[in-house]
Amino acid sequence: MFTTMFKLYPRKMKSLVKYAFICLACLTSSVYAQMPHDVIYMPKRTACIAASYINSSWKEYWENSLMRENLNIGTHTTQSVMPMVAVGISDKLNVIVGVPYVSTKASAGNLMGQKGIQDLSGWLKYQLVKNDKGISLHGVIGGSIPVGNYVPDFLPMSIGLQTKTATVRLIANYTHKSGVYLTAHESYILRSKIKVDRDAYQADSRVYNTNEVSVPNANDVAARLGYIKHGGRIQAEFFAEHFTCVGGDNIRRNDMPFPTNNMTSSSVGFYGKYQPQNIGFNVRVAKVVDGLNVGQSMSFSVGLLYQLNYFKKEEKK
Repeated sequence: MFTTMFKLYPRKMKSLVKYAFICLACLTSSVYAQMPHDVIYMPKRTACIAASYINSSWKEYWENSLMRENLNIGTHTTQSVMPMVAVGISDKLNVIVGVPYVSTKASAGNLMGQKGIQDLSGWLKYQLVKNDKGISLHGVIGGSIPVGNYVPDFLPMSIGLQTKTATVRLIANYTHKSGVYLTAHESYILRSKIKVDRDAYQADSRVYNTNEVSVPNANDVAARLGYIKHGGRIQAEFFAEHFTCVGGDNIRRNDMPFPTNNMTSSSVGFYGKYQPQNIGFNVRVAKVVDGLNVGQSMSFSVGLLYQLNYFKKEEKK
């Protein structure tokens, strides 16, 4: 059934990169900016609850390196809502957990979008080194497991890939006493094999007579230049991010995308946060400016933040 639909409505895309960025960018909402790629921590015995709405859409995409559009898709839109929680185990160790609800749709053609709960993601972030000159080094380990019963082999309408992931990340930061900071990170993402609803598939110019598909591992790097003040209550930054698969093949001419594709994406954007008290909000805007086998997407997110201090022990009088 899916094969017939793909032949009738060939669709290209970037949905895989959306999936990867949903696991990262969706975690954009948290108190004290608290993200798996920043260097801000929840204090010991405090926690926060946050929720973000994310909207990402594209009309043109790179089929390999060829920029084109697909009239059978029109504009492809992915929307998601990410509830999450961040907990300060100590002032140097934080836990971040989130699980998004994702939906996809196309403005043209007959392809039906998917919707549902995607993958449960968890992160441990630890401050490795910090000196009095404003230089610090941080380590992050994380992973995700599928929790929704969605179809991975239905790109670009899939909401995810049904692959288990494990991520290691190293973050370097310099913060001047004025509040201006520079942060850079690099990550490596391991991804497990998945099973698809077919007995054979073509990838790397070969035919594989199995329903098991090897999803390429990936890495991402990013640099952020920003300003933070008043204990993290005010923050603004510009960033550049680059995501790429380690290996993989290209979308074949006039064919559908597949989980084995080498999806590469470079994006730039802005992030801002304002939190005068326990309640605050943040915004994020990003645009893909270059890529392979991905859509030229424009995305934005808004998040509501709420800090909890109930886990703090009362001081003895």
